Amino acid sequence: MGEPEAGSEFANGAAAAAGLMADTQYILPNDIGVSSLDCREAFRLLSPSERLYAHHLSRAAWYGGLAVLLQTSPEAPYIYALLSRLFRAQDPDQLRQHALAEGLTEEDYQAFLVYAAGVYSNMGNYKSFGDTKFVPNLPKEKLERVILGSEAAQQHPEEVRGLWQTCGELMFCLEPRLRHLGLGKEGITTYFSGNCTMEDAKLAQDFLDSQNLSAYNTRLFKEVDREGKPHYEVRLASVLGTEPSPDSEVTSKLKSYEFRGSPFQVTRGDYAPILQKVVEQLDKAKVYAANSHQKHMLAQYIDSFTQGSIEAHKRGSRFWIQDKGPIVESYIGFIESYRDPFGSRGEFEGFVAVVNKAMSAKFERLVASAEQLLKELPWPPAFEKDKFLTPDFTSLDVLTFAGSGIPAGINIPNYDDLRQTEGFKNVSLGNVLAVAYATQREKLTFLEEEDKDLYILWKGPSFDVQVGLHELLGHGSGKLFVQDEKGAFNFDQETVINPETGEQIQSWYRSGETWDSKFSTIASSYEECRAESVGLYLCLHPQVLEIFGFEGADAEDVIYVNWLNMVRAGLLALEFYTPEASSWRQAHMQARFVILRVLLEAGEGLVTITPTTGSDGRPDARVRLDRSKIQSVGKPALERFLRKLQVLKSTGDVAGGRALYEGYAAVTDAPPECFLTLRDTVLLRKESRKLIVQPNTRLEGSDVQLLEYEASAAGLIRSFSERFPEDGPELEDILTQLATADARFWKGPSEAPSGQA
Repeated sequence: MGEPEAGSEFANGAAAAAGLMADTQYILPNDIGVSSLDCREAFRLLSPSERLYAHHLSRAAWYGGLAVLLQTSPEAPYIYALLSRLFRAQDPDQLRQHALAEGLTEEDYQAFLVYAAGVYSNMGNYKSFGDTKFVPNLPKEKLERVILGSEAAQQHPEEVRGLWQTCGELMFCLEPRLRHLGLGKEGITTYFSGNCTMEDAKLAQDFLDSQNLSAYNTRLFKEVDREGKPHYEVRLASVLGTEPSPDSEVTSKLKSYEFRGSPFQVTRGDYAPILQKVVEQLDKAKVYAANSHQKHMLAQYIDSFTQGSIEAHKRGSRFWIQDKGPIVESYIGFIESYRDPFGSRGEFEGFVAVVNKAMSAKFERLVASAEQLLKELPWPPAFEKDKFLTPDFTSLDVLTFAGSGIPAGINIPNYDDLRQTEGFKNVSLGNVLAVAYATQREKLTFLEEEDKDLYILWKGPSFDVQVGLHELLGHGSGKLFVQDEKGAFNFDQETVINPETGEQIQSWYRSGETWDSKFSTIASSYEECRAESVGLYLCLHPQVLEIFGFEGADAEDVIYVNWLNMVRAGLLALEFYTPEASSWRQAHMQARFVILRVLLEAGEGLVTITPTTGSDGRPDARVRLDRSKIQSVGKPALERFLRKLQVLKSTGDVAGGRALYEGYAAVTDAPPECFLTLRDTVLLRKESRKLIVQPNTRLEGSDVQLLEYEASAAGLIRSFSERFPEDGPELEDILTQLATADARFWKGPSEAPSGQA
């Protein structure tokens, strides 16, 4: 779960002109916020062995994170390689002198640094939050002069010129299909070859389900033969490729199939040289594991990445769940499916963090009250898990978070079968919350003046409460009704009644079906909406606020700011909606818009949005929440909505779930709100999401040093330049070779697929 900040007017002066308004969506402004993650104290408290464990896990995460470049866009690996070569030869200060001599202004050069920092932060040239492309905010000719006249180009003229020729055009190109991640005509994605459509994705999901294969670590490639018949390759991520290997649960699946008249081939070896480096570091970390759970967990992860086995990753995740309260916490693999346009393939991520004991104590008290609080949720007991599996819930200070972005809290693993039977873990990322969500008064948009000081005072504490409830009792609640492969049900068909219809249960999950595979494109956002709604609903409970240390007037203020923050976020969410495609680009923001719609629908003046004119004479808006009506109007509306969400999820009612969710998520210009018009106002006043600079760890003899960097675009670039001191050039070659090997699958940018699968 993560939440964007919003607010300032456009930093880029030219962008203020109405005609250029849309273009500012596709640049990162020169004054973008940059913060450094502070984990110095947490790292200082680690023992030498814990530091070595954290170091090798961090190395594994950073190596694996490079796979995200190959999961994002065809050009991303080349852009990364070009930037890395540039800044290895000249650091940002040295390159500045050359750039100014080439005729760039300070603003031009800063725009280039911000672009480079953005590529490193997002592991690609598409925003991890919103899936929008961003391009350099300076003329292409100027950037070309800097690159071709650089020290890197003097040292390796052919390589640098070749990289620029491969990615220069695409770096700047904003053809409609390339503006957003998406499938078919809707956008670009490298989870699927460029000729795949949503119909291909559905067919492939049905094929995977039929073979009991998970989509998490796969990509889909389609080739059409001369007769026009499609042939599909499902490629698993693994170190091993075609070479013979000992029998495993994966090797028996590596063959050709005929499915519904289409040939499918299951192969493996995607990202092989990158995963080889991940495995080597996990093997080194194993030596410093604190207990047998960690050793077994790492052994299974190694097996998973070597063989391409999600089953092995599940086994590793079981040991991870059992490893309660470790000092050094971590998770790694193909985890979140937000950026797959179909919603079932996982993006690689890895994190390493250190427990913050003071905040964790509050979360432990919340866990201790969880069984009691679950009974407060507005659905019958039969719709709740048979047994609440007490999870770990810790506040962590992040040392390393590799992938496309850093969330504020996490509830994992995402495997439904494990969550229902083995449990899960919750983490709140304390040092991320501290820097990513800090708000300056002058950048606070869409609030009444009298709300601003209260909002700034209580936003941090209220967000701690919301993250805790969202992760533990939101994602951690609710039962899925399942019929297993033997035909047995995990609910009583005779006695369980659907509270929405008053009838017996009519639908459920069959063996092999999961929440993600069944609800596909809406699964992520629907689940985030359910978790956010649980947070809003349960923060009204006095016991919850007492756990976090709030009583009386303070408790009332925490509730008010939490609800106010949600309705404001629902308005800010419009930035992440694409009218041309009638689609949402960010799961959490779509969820918050849906909640705003539910609370507006409750009526009685609970929430109002009023268009206004700002002091600068340009369109503005004000969001008001009547705090006297939260309990009397807001709570019953949320209760009804939450019950529907859970019942439709439990029963696997895809048609009902889609009708409900897509109905609320529709963005129109119907009065009174006129959301499409409001979207223009939101874009006019948006503030870019902060970039976060992370430290490096370096092994010096048997000691691990923490290397920290300044909070600036240049500091972020330096952190990446020093991230791979031993094998930077080799990694760049690996990335470009892997990208080139598959380049044929993404033809010219305008050649979008047409027709059906």
